[in-house]
Amino acid sequence: MDNTGSNSSEKPKTWTKPKRRSSLAELNHSMKVPHKGSVFRKFLAFAGPGYLVAVGYMDPGNWATDIAGGARFGYSLLSVILISNIMAVLLQSLSSKLGIVTGHDLAQACRNHYKKPVAVGLWVLCELAIAACDLAEVIGSAIALKLLFGIPLLYGVMITALDVLLILLLQHKGFRAIEILVIILIATIGACFAVDLWLAKPNAGSVLAGFIPTADLITDQQKLYIAIAILGATVMPHNLYLHSSIVQTRQYENTDEGKREAIRFSVWDSTIALTLALFINAAILIVSAATFHKAGMTEVAEISDAYHMLSPLVGTAVASILFAVALLASGQNSTLTGTLAGQIVMEGFLDIKLPSWLRRLITRLIAIIPAVIVTIIAGEKGTEELLILSQVILSLQLPFAVIPLVKFTGDPKIMGIFVNPAWIKISAWLVSAVIVVLNLFLIYQTFAG
Repeated sequence: MDNTGSNSSEKPKTWTKPKRRSSLAELNHSMKVPHKGSVFRKFLAFAGPGYLVAVGYMDPGNWATDIAGGARFGYSLLSVILISNIMAVLLQSLSSKLGIVTGHDLAQACRNHYKKPVAVGLWVLCELAIAACDLAEVIGSAIALKLLFGIPLLYGVMITALDVLLILLLQHKGFRAIEILVIILIATIGACFAVDLWLAKPNAGSVLAGFIPTADLITDQQKLYIAIAILGATVMPHNLYLHSSIVQTRQYENTDEGKREAIRFSVWDSTIALTLALFINAAILIVSAATFHKAGMTEVAEISDAYHMLSPLVGTAVASILFAVALLASGQNSTLTGTLAGQIVMEGFLDIKLPSWLRRLITRLIAIIPAVIVTIIAGEKGTEELLILSQVILSLQLPFAVIPLVKFTGDPKIMGIFVNPAWIKISAWLVSAVIVVLNLFLIYQTFAG
C-alpha cells in the first residue's frame, strides 16, 4: 500500500524534532526478522501485531451490539459488520504504515504536528475511548464469570482488576509471549462460535442476503442507532494508536526497501487477523438472528439473557457454555491490548513514562469505579445498558483518531515516497466522511429525542 519510487530515504521535514524515547521503548525493535529465506518465513516473523489489533474488534462491547442487532433485525446488519471490517482493514493498514515509515506512533505524531492544546484535547478524547473500551472488558469478563461459575457480578468486576498481574508477567516474557497468548484466545473464541453456528443452523441464503446493504439502514432510526453502535464497536479508535506502535517491535531494515517489505507483511498480517474478527462478529450476530429473531424474541439485547435463552432454542447446554467461555476469552484478550494502548497513548501524547503497573491500575480504576457504582445502583440491567453506551462513546471518538491518521499518511512531507497514492487517499477520506456524518446524525438523534 505504498508508492514505489526513489530508493533514497529522505527524513520528512515534519519529523525533524528528535524523540526523547521510542514508543514502547522496552519492546521497540526487540524481535528479529530474517533478512534471507522464504517469503513465508519472513511473513511469520512479522505476523502477530495484527492479532493484537483484531482483539479490539471482537471485545465484549461488540457482543452486546451484535446480539441486539441480530435479535431485533435478523441478518440485515451483517452488511454493517462487513462494511465496518473493510474500513478497519484500510485504517489499520494506514496506522501500521505510519509507524513503520516515520518511527512515530499516531500519538507521537499528533503531539509533534499539532499545537499543545489540540494534542491535549486529542489525548483526553482518546483516554475516554480507552476507558469506555476497558469498561466493556470489565463488564464482559464479570458477566462471563457469573455465567460460568456463579460469581456475583459485583465481585466479578473487582476480580478483573487483578489481571494487571498477568500483564506484568507477560511483559517480562517478551512481546512474542503476549502475541501467542492472544492468538490462542482468539482461536478459542473462533472454535466456540464455530460450534454454536453449527448448532444454531442458520439459513445460508438469508445469511448471504444479509451482507448486502439496504436503504433502511439509514431510514430506520432504530436500525441506524444499532448500526452506528456496531461501527463504534468494530472500528476501535485506540487500535489505530496501538497498531502504529507495535509494528515497530520488529527489527526491519531502516531503508526504503526494508520499510516497503515491513509495510507489505504488516498489511497481510492485519488483513488476515481482521478477517478472523469479521467471522467472529458475524457469527455472534448470525447465532442471535438464527435463534432469538427466528423465535420472535426481538428484544433480546443483553449478554446474560442470550446465554440463558440460547440452550433451550438449540437443544443443548453446550451452546451456552461455549458462548460464556468465548466471552471470558474475549474479555481477557481485550485486557492485554487495552494495557498496551493505554501506555502508548499516555507516553505518546504527554511524553511521560509511567510504570506499566501504575498505568494499568489507573486505567482499571477508571473503568471499575463506574461499573461498581452502576452494579450497586441498577444491578445487572444497568451494566448491560452501560455496555452498549460504551460502544456509542467509542463511535463518537472515532473521527478524532481517523482524521489525523488519514491526514498524516497522505502528506508527502511526512511520508516521503511512501505517501498514500491517490486511490487510497480518496478511499480514506471517504471512510472518514462516512464516520463523521454517521456520528453527527447520532448526536442529532440523541439530543432530538
